[in-house]
Amino acid sequence: MKRLPYVLLILAMLTTVIFYQVATIKAQEAGAVEVAEAVICRDVVDREPIDVGDSFEVAVAKLYCFTKIVGAQEPIEIAHVWYYGDVERARVNLSVEAASWRTWTSKTIQAHEIGDWHVDIIGPDDEVLETVEFEITP
Repeated sequence: MKRLPYVLLILAMLTTVIFYQVATIKAQEAGAVEVAEAVICRDVVDREPIDVGDSFEVAVAKLYCFTKIVGAQEPIEIAHVWYYGDVERARVNLSVEAASWRTWTSKTIQAHEIGDWHVDIIGPDDEVLETVEFEITP
């Protein structure tokens, strides 16, 4: 009879460990990768976007798509896909190495590329996580 409390204690500990493991797995599955911030800007300095906007003059020559990704439970890859109108102009794969990760890409804007643009932020399962729209004006 003296062994019964120890056996119950061990069973309680094992049950706790198993429930913790299951809860951790479910939390990771629920912790989907999300875009916490996505902007078009003129520059990125010290991992922060500078001069954010949704309309830029063609003289800007180069723009950046800055993205903050949250929720990655392990290293993943996302992509920035730049579109001029409906035409894909660039696709850049980016590594995400932590649960909160800032990353960016840049695109040179040609003098004739006036009009509507957007950048699709593509997740690790090829899903569009977010779209950032902007325009280039004369």
